[in-house]
Amino acid sequence: MNATRLLIGSAVAAVAAMSTSGAFAGPAAKPDFSFEKCFGVVKAGLNDCQTATHSCAGTSTADNQGDSWIYVPAGTCGKIAGSSTAPKA
Repeated sequence: MNATRLLIGSAVAAVAAMSTSGAFAGPAAKPDFSFEKCFGVVKAGLNDCQTATHSCAGTSTADNQGDSWIYVPAGTCGKIAGSSTAPKA
């Protein structure tokens, strides 16, 4: 009985989390430090803004997509293997 309640409670919590996270999706706020966009190093679902293949922040579907980017401190992107300051094809 307790396992069933736990499973149902977990499912309800997951649905609630998904619905609220979608309500806040959109472009990421620009950081208050000197920054640059770093392409090709983003984990799936953690991109900072819209690209040609998806419409909002947090919607990339694969790791290291060439057109997905994140804000990083200026001068940092060039130090990350596989990164670029311009979209990759």
